[in-house]
Amino acid sequence: MQRRDFLRSGAMAGAAALAAGGRASAATPAATGGYELDELSLDQLRAGLERGQYTAHALTAAYLKKIAEVDQAGPRVKAVIETNPDALAVADQLDRERKAGHVRGPLHGIPILIKDNIDTADRMQTTAGSLALLGSKPARDAAVAERLRAAGAVILGKTNLSEWANIRSSHATSGWSGRGGQTHNPYALDRNPCGSSSGSGAAASASFCAAAIGTETDGSIVCPSSANGIVGIKPTLGLISRAGIIPISHSQDTAGPMARTVRDAALLLAALTADATADAARDPYVAANRGHVERDYTQFCDANGLKGARIGVCRKYFGATEADDYLINLALGDLRRLGVTVVDPADLPSFGKFDASEVLVLSYELKADMNRYLAGRAGAPPDLAALIAFNEQHKREEMPYFGQDLFYAAQAKGPLTSPEYLKALDNDHRQARALGIDAVMDKFKLDALVAPTGGPAWLTDYPNGDHAIGGSSNAAAVAGYPAITVPAGLDYGLPVGITFFGRAWSEPVLIKLAYAYEQATRHRTPPRYLATMPM
Repeated sequence: MQRRDFLRSGAMAGAAALAAGGRASAATPAATGGYELDELSLDQLRAGLERGQYTAHALTAAYLKKIAEVDQAGPRVKAVIETNPDALAVADQLDRERKAGHVRGPLHGIPILIKDNIDTADRMQTTAGSLALLGSKPARDAAVAERLRAAGAVILGKTNLSEWANIRSSHATSGWSGRGGQTHNPYALDRNPCGSSSGSGAAASASFCAAAIGTETDGSIVCPSSANGIVGIKPTLGLISRAGIIPISHSQDTAGPMARTVRDAALLLAALTADATADAARDPYVAANRGHVERDYTQFCDANGLKGARIGVCRKYFGATEADDYLINLALGDLRRLGVTVVDPADLPSFGKFDASEVLVLSYELKADMNRYLAGRAGAPPDLAALIAFNEQHKREEMPYFGQDLFYAAQAKGPLTSPEYLKALDNDHRQARALGIDAVMDKFKLDALVAPTGGPAWLTDYPNGDHAIGGSSNAAAVAGYPAITVPAGLDYGLPVGITFFGRAWSEPVLIKLAYAYEQATRHRTPPRYLATMPM
């Protein structure tokens, strides 16, 4: 979750869009040599596997080589917290299956990185970036990992993250964890990758993998996707099972794909979607997705998908920077040119009315959900109180830059039967759903809403913590509704995204709109690993 939404949601409310220049980007070439797999799509990798140009072993070895040379050495992006010691063996088995005529699907033999809060019952660790969980093994794969393996993906390794998914401290630095250190933005290494899916965003952008999996409570897929110049899909709550994902909030947590293109993200989404019958026992929220799961989300990748659409502009999310507003206003011009009826403004009537209640809900649910998760994890601290004690006992390693005030606040909360919690949760749902996204979409008969995803990547700053500006993730996050961010251009050489969001289960509509925008504008620009961004 992003603390800019957790603590300062709505700070930019009412800011007017200002036309401004400033889209300059440095022309310095990449700090590393070219790699054969850079920027290749999932379709291109699959085609190479089918015609024998690649093997799963060769793809896996090539990505591992780049991780070693660029992520762990070279520029040292530090997006990958651990590679899978069994990755090549898994790839070999998948190659044998392909040779025998058995191909599991479009991801067969494709290397994918997953965030280090997603359980794997293998030789990798699952720690949420914390030393407190090092050496403790989950008894079973998370549902997400199970689905990737069933689809034939090679789980290449785990990505670094903002420790505990950015819920430990209100003064944290995104992308930092006690176990993994600091992940850097591959566009400019002194800039922040945003969090909490920092490593997944940086790794997918830098082509350390074919694509990656992140998780979001509020902003943790869309912000790192925007800051690292990629596509991120935050799905409707319940579309993907959360079983085996280290939790913050059962009413907002979800996993989602992070990839370099909309089509790649759509391919990955299909592999991750939960079975309402098979998965509901581990995650009851999955039961709601019955009738809403698509077998193939790429069928909605229509280059003409914007023609005739009605899209509303959430102006109250503007105002991060002049250059960002300029870019998003240019995007609105592109939407009009592509046949969209743009309703501007189309602000949420409830804007700002669920900020305080979200804070309460997340505090209550963090304690309850974390305690439940830890109780089933052998060898781990038994509850949140024990995690707090561990951090105090290991201050040097775990708290060199920031503390754990959000952990303390959660520990002080009562049970989920508390009237304060129940009132806050009810307010969240009413204000973000019926009185928010649904209300404005009904009023203007909209297919989707758009807003700037957030400001450009800020300088990583340990003394002061994060100083992100802007952000439009909170409405979809609190509502449990879907959102997709797509690159919209460069703000002084740093990527900026535009978010399409809408009603529950509207992933097909959002994918169609986002894909058409992406294909018409093609703003994705590969990173260059600059030491700093020249202005």
